[in-house]
Formats: sequence, structure tokens, C-alpha cells
Amino acid sequence: MSTATATVTIEEIKATQSRLAEMIAKLETQAIVRTHFIPETVITLKPGEHYAGTVIGHEGECSYHLILLPGAAEEVSHQAATEWAAGIDGELPNRREQALLYANLKEHFEGAWYWSSQQHESDPDYAWCQYFGNGDQSITRRDNELRARAVRRLIIH
Repeated sequence: MSTATATVTIEEIKATQSRLAEMIAKLETQAIVRTHFIPETVITLKPGEHYAGTVIGHEGECSYHLILLPGAAEEVSHQAATEWAAGIDGELPNRREQALLYANLKEHFEGAWYWSSQQHESDPDYAWCQYFGNGDQSITRRDNELRARAVRRLIIH
């Protein structure tokens, strides 16, 4: 009586390993459950304020709530816009916040360019701005005169 010996090739072993690695990766992804805890929050809006939404951090956590303040500054330089916002106890929104404002509160903006708080990374004579007519973001000289809106942030603890 002879026993047949099965010959297994290295290619077959590699193929099996590859299938197993794919199965393991799929199971690991399914096993990861991420839970986000957002504490019960009561947000009190002052007259003229509007709730824009929650800003998500880089790790996917809820970082803070964004509130659009009433009023607007018209035809102001970047420096004047920054000072105006501070004068009403607010700040200019950053670029991510402007995108959120465009998505959720576009109707509270003119179809015009608005300053963001962010200066251009490589040239301090320029700052970022957003056009609320179509959502485009660009840079322009900080001494140009654009519109401005201010925001306040409620940190989520």
C-alpha cells in the first residue's frame, strides 16, 4: 500500500497566506468600534447668534461647537477685521470653520469674499478668505478690503 504525498508549492502557500491576511484585516476592521461621547450640552444663543455645528478634531473627536455672531464688517483689511471681531468678543473663523459656515449657514452671508483668521503659511502679507457665493477659498493680500463675520467657540469637555 503506497501513500500519495501531496506536493505543496511555495506559490500555493503564499496565496493561502495572502487570503488569510485579507480575512484577518477584514475582521480587524470590523472589530474596531469607535464610540464618541458628546456630553449633553445646552447652548444658549444670544440675540442674533446662529448655531453653525460641531467641529470635529483631527482624531475624529468632537472638539467644539461653533456659533456665528451677529453683524458683519464691510470693506475692511485683514487687520481691521481681526480687531473688529475681537471688539465684539469673537474671532474670525478659520478655513475649516468657514467651510462649516458655508455648509450650514450660507443664507446668513452675502455672496462675497470674507476673511478667515488664517494667514498664508509662506507669505505673511497674504491671508485666506472664502467666497460665500460658491464656497471657494483662496488667498489675497491682507491689505485688500473684504467682508468679515465673527464666531465664538464652545469647547466640548
